[in-house]
Amino acid sequence: MNVLMVRAKIKEENVADAQAAVDKVIQALERAQPAGVRYASSTLSDGVTFVALVELESDGSHPLRGFPAYAEMVENLKQWYAEPPAVEKMTVTGSYGLF
Repeated sequence: MNVLMVRAKIKEENVADAQAAVDKVIQALERAQPAGVRYASSTLSDGVTFVALVELESDGSHPLRGFPAYAEMVENLKQWYAEPPAVEKMTVTGSYGLF
């Protein structure tokens, strides 16, 4: 299984906005309950770096691309980044209860 990891440093003045956007995405996912979608977001100890993980579809596509709350968050993030995000595609080689 493949997972996309995005690590992004957010401008300090936009951290609350970014967290609110993540919350909105999570709430929308909880309401919609899309089958097979696995998504998580965390902040690192510096308080401004967000790390998001999303399990990719079997064909490699991103399962949240067409999700309105996610699309809105991604568009807003472009203005909130303190530096360009790092995007990594990972292959899960073992997991207990996460993936």
